[in-house]
This record gives sequence, structure tokens and C-alpha cells, in this order.
Amino acid sequence: MDYSCIRRECLHLLKAMLLLAAMLVFQSIHAQDKRDGKKELEIDPEPFADNFNHWYMGFNKENMINPLPDKPRYKPTELVNIGDNIILFQKDNGGWAKNYDVFAILTPEQKDSVRARKNELNTTFDNGTCYTQIAALATVYAATKDAKYKEAALKGMDYLLKAQYDNGGWPQFYPLETDYSRCITFNDGAMGGVMELLKDILDNKPQYKFIDAELRKKIEIAYNKGLDCILKTQINDAGKPTAWCQQYDEVSLQPAWARKFEPPSICNGESSDLVLFLMSINHPSKAIIDAVQNAVVWFQESKIYNTRVDRIPAPRMVTPFRVSTSDRIVVVDSTAPPIWTRYYELKTHKPIFCNRDSKIVYSLAEVTRERRDGYRWYLYNPQKVLNKYPQWQKIWAPDNNVLRQ
Repeated sequence: MDYSCIRRECLHLLKAMLLLAAMLVFQSIHAQDKRDGKKELEIDPEPFADNFNHWYMGFNKENMINPLPDKPRYKPTELVNIGDNIILFQKDNGGWAKNYDVFAILTPEQKDSVRARKNELNTTFDNGTCYTQIAALATVYAATKDAKYKEAALKGMDYLLKAQYDNGGWPQFYPLETDYSRCITFNDGAMGGVMELLKDILDNKPQYKFIDAELRKKIEIAYNKGLDCILKTQINDAGKPTAWCQQYDEVSLQPAWARKFEPPSICNGESSDLVLFLMSINHPSKAIIDAVQNAVVWFQESKIYNTRVDRIPAPRMVTPFRVSTSDRIVVVDSTAPPIWTRYYELKTHKPIFCNRDSKIVYSLAEVTRERRDGYRWYLYNPQKVLNKYPQWQKIWAPDNNVLRQ
């Protein structure tokens, strides 16, 4: 009898049984995690959406790299690969350039091209840049404990703190450039995103445990200055506080022009985000409570009724800025929910619109088609504030419901 053959068969059987047992244990743990509501750690792509949407819009000769035709991407759970990409894209000063996809699976040639331009300091907070990368690196470090992710996050934080103005605001780009990007920027969530990151750190979110007491103190100072800047820039028209502009002059703190079609005005999209941020603060000061109350009154008073905006097909139109295949029209509709325009004129509080020649007009129909179809002139963002207000008011201003007045 061939005993060696029998031993081999027994060993194969034993290995198979052990493998099956391991698989059953894994499945049991995985099932228990599902029952307990646990999920695999991942990096949320949503905060990076502006960046990768711009990258995939088309070839740009100014880019370090452009997307591959098949657009391969890492899954949100592939933390190490995404974290390595974020480090790869980090510039020498600790910041990041905008409009790249850190989830993209890059070729060796693409990686070389990015490394070769690390000394180009076109670093920014625009389109969800910098604070999103720092938050993602903190998540990767919490999962891996690999020091390189912590070091990159701290380098990014150092860049962020250096970029803050003495008055508490943040510009769109740092190092500062010579155009409107020097302004304090609430547009596209730039300063708001920075403040949310700082608040998460000060609220002791677990992924930021690696930040030591000395740095936390600096972050606390920066956060308080930023909060003071937000409160100081709430627009007061003839003694009546309203909401905020997209951008402010970095010296005078007055509403300022951004792009040629973005005039100084009361801007309900950015204002909604700022008010939701203020409402998220636990034990708010009287100044914060007053700012929220005044903004809620403004949102209530600036509602537009019986109006909806439809997108309709239109002949293909190619411009230097974009290709348009649709148009937008304002329709009278008695069943439509309240809507708001993006911009309201300072002093008069009339809804306004603007063309690329910086000429202000008072109806969407007067905006040229390229801008009419290519910009969000109407929005519903303030409704999020009004929906949240009753609960917030009961906790922090129980004796003053401004919506009942």
C-alpha cells in the first residue's frame, strides 16, 4: 500500500477543510458587521466631485496630465492607492492644484509628469481643493498608521494655516495671485470647506487624533479668526442684516467682483452653506445666533413664488467657453415651490443676472445663451436652511422664532 499517497491526500483534505473554515469565519464576521451597521472604510468621492468633473470635461494643455480614454479609477475603499495619489499631487508648499482626479489609476508616465511639476505652486482652495485632501489623508492614516499619510496631512495643514489673512479670511489661491482670486472666497465652498475641516479637528473627530496640542492651538486661533470674518462680512443694507456675497475685498471686507459675470451682490447659494455651517455650531454665541436669525429672515423675504426654470433642447452651439445643446427658460407655475435667484442686487434687493461683459440685467432672458444655459442662476438652497431652522430655533433661540413675525 502507498502510504505516502494517502498522506498527501489527507494533507490536501485538511488544507481544504481549513480553507473552508476560514471562509466561513470571514463570512460570519462580514455578516455580523452588516448586522451591526459597520461598513468598510472608504474615502467619499463627493467632496472631490468638482475637481474630477472639471478634469474629465476635456483636454487642457495647461494640465500636468489629462485623463486616459477609458478613465480607470480606484474604488473608494482602495485607501492606500488613493492616499498615494494625493501625496503624488501634493505640491512642494504643501498645497494642491485643482481639477485632477485623485481616484484615477495613473500610468507610470503620468506619475512622472506630476512629479516633474511639484515645484509649480498654483495651489488653491477652489473646487474643493486642499481641505478635502487633508481630510482624506487623515482617513488613510487612521486606517493604515503609515506615517507618510500623517506627514502629508500635516504639511497640508501648515499650508492652509499660512494662507489665512490676518482678518481671518482665506483667498482662493495661495501664494496670492494678481486677480480677483486674492479676494476672501466663499464661492464654491472654499472658505466654508476650510472652516468645516478646522471644526472637525476641534470637535475631536477620531481621524484627527494625530494632531498634537500645539497645532490644535494654532487651529483654534485660525478657526476663531475665520468665524469672526464670517460674522463681519454678513451684508448689512441700510441697517438691515441680510446674507453674504461670494467674494470680499481682502482689505476692506466689502463685496467684490469675482468672474466677469459674478457681481458684488447678495448670493443665496454661498449664504445657505454659511448659515448651515453656523447652525452646526454647538452652544453658539449671541453673535452667531443673531447672524442665523437675520439670514433666515432674508431667505424668507427673498423667496420667489409661482416660478420654475425649465431646461429645453436647443441647436448645438460651440463657443470658446463651452458647447451648449440646451437652453433655459423661466416658466410661470402656480404649483411650483419657492425658488431663489443666485444674485440679489445690493440696496434694491432685486434679482439680478449678468453677462460675460459684466453688464447686469434683470431677467434670465436677457442673459446670452452660453451663460444662460451654462450657469446656475436659480436655486433652492435656502430651503435647506428654512427646513432646519425650526429644530435649531427651539434649541438655541426658543423665545425668538423669526418666522412667526
